[in-house]
Amino acid sequence: MQETLKVAIIQSNLVWENPKENRANFSKKFEELSGTVDLVILPEMFTSGFTMNAENVAESMQGETVSWMKGMASMYNTGVIGSIVISQNKNFYNRLVFIDPSGDIKTYDKKHTFTLAGEDKVYSAGKEKLIVNYKGWKLCPLVCYDLRFPVWARNTANYDVLLYVANWPKPRISAWDALLKARAIENMSYCIGVNRVGVDGLGIEYSGNSAAYDVLGNKISNMEPYREQTEIVTLEKAHVTKYRNKLKFLDDRDKFTLE
Repeated sequence: MQETLKVAIIQSNLVWENPKENRANFSKKFEELSGTVDLVILPEMFTSGFTMNAENVAESMQGETVSWMKGMASMYNTGVIGSIVISQNKNFYNRLVFIDPSGDIKTYDKKHTFTLAGEDKVYSAGKEKLIVNYKGWKLCPLVCYDLRFPVWARNTANYDVLLYVANWPKPRISAWDALLKARAIENMSYCIGVNRVGVDGLGIEYSGNSAAYDVLGNKISNMEPYREQTEIVTLEKAHVTKYRNKLKFLDDRDKFTLE
């Protein structure tokens, strides 16, 4: 078990519906990483922006972006995580992909598709939550709109890190800030949110506000809004253990079944 986890948060602009250029841009950001890290987190739909034109950018799990992620994970000896548009069995998915340095792949299809933008009309919703066991840490990765639904994120698996990849727009960024902090507190876990910046092909502006919080809801990151930036935060297993043992709030969880 690894007592610390070094996580690189990459807050970036995205080129609209251009996977090749976005992969090239993120390759440069990997090159700029200082020192070794255990996990690199990219935004939601990091090859395209939050597009409903799925047919223009969709790939298979054997496509160029998954191969690129494998290459980055192997080259930099790190886990890589982000969501991309995947076509499978005649359906489109907003699929979060996690790849470890050995090339092992785990996936999560976004459960809460964003009806306000018509995502539910284009992308099939996922049904299963993913818990990733990585270097002795349990990670629960979710996608953007999932942040608004605390029951789905409820910490019944005793995960250590809850993380969200997102394209969360500027007009509702105060909700993003508040909910990330709330999820950390209520689940007694680290909570990390990675959001994009810039303006997409529909003219929607994104301020970033990527952040990491500890189990008490204290912010442990210093990301600046509106600019491309990479920050490395160090998570400590002792912090999780100390406060879960001292403050046994998770033992008092309400018991119910999610349907």
